[in-house]
Amino acid sequence: MWIRSLLWILHFMNLTKGQDNVKILRYRRSSSVSRLCQAGCATCSTLNGCLSCKPRLFFHLELDGIRQRGICLSSCPRGHYGTRLPHINTCTRCKEDCASCFSETFCTRCHPGHFLFQGKCENSCPKGLTGNTAMWECTDCPAGCELCGRRNMCVRCRADLYFLHGQCHLTCPRGFEPDVQLMQCIPQVHCEVGEWTEWGPCIQKRSTRSYRKGEETRTRQVLRSPNIFGDPCPHVSEMRKCVLQKRLSPNRL
Repeated sequence: MWIRSLLWILHFMNLTKGQDNVKILRYRRSSSVSRLCQAGCATCSTLNGCLSCKPRLFFHLELDGIRQRGICLSSCPRGHYGTRLPHINTCTRCKEDCASCFSETFCTRCHPGHFLFQGKCENSCPKGLTGNTAMWECTDCPAGCELCGRRNMCVRCRADLYFLHGQCHLTCPRGFEPDVQLMQCIPQVHCEVGEWTEWGPCIQKRSTRSYRKGEETRTRQVLRSPNIFGDPCPHVSEMRKCVLQKRLSPNRL
């Protein structure tokens, strides 16, 4: 009886030792993987980098010289879109004309030379839309606009047109005049003058034969000078004839 009990005890000890060895082997394997792999890798190799990723990370092949190495990323790099599958999440390159994309069929940004329209990169924009060369997309730009900042708002006009309030004009509207250097319509500035001064003293001119006839003058100041197409200033001084007051002789005072 005691021999059977002894055998059970030895068997239990061997089983426990075997489980410990398995744990040690698993630890060694996991520790070796953590030393070899980059962050985010579930499995990897020295030659090929990551072979699989931890949950929710995207597997991506990057070019390392002439060799491709696997890396694991939280989001795909520009020019790629992420695809989630039951067993692996991958990064896939966008179409050739897409600079960035949401999926295989929907671009979000185009390379220069192509215009974004409804998720696709086109060589030219449909009728009624203008190609915005700053953002490389088709926008509802005003006629004659060369560059739009946002919908129906021009930033730069064609070289032969004048810019005013986000629109392009062949000639400036009423109340504005063209600035040919900036190619903009600027507000017309009309002349403004102040009030007349009081009439000055009556002064006899030497050319006047009549000793009691003279002239008196009044003036007004220019408050604002006009620009080229503004209303010119009216006269700012005027004279009128006057009669000199007869001076009393000192002997009659």
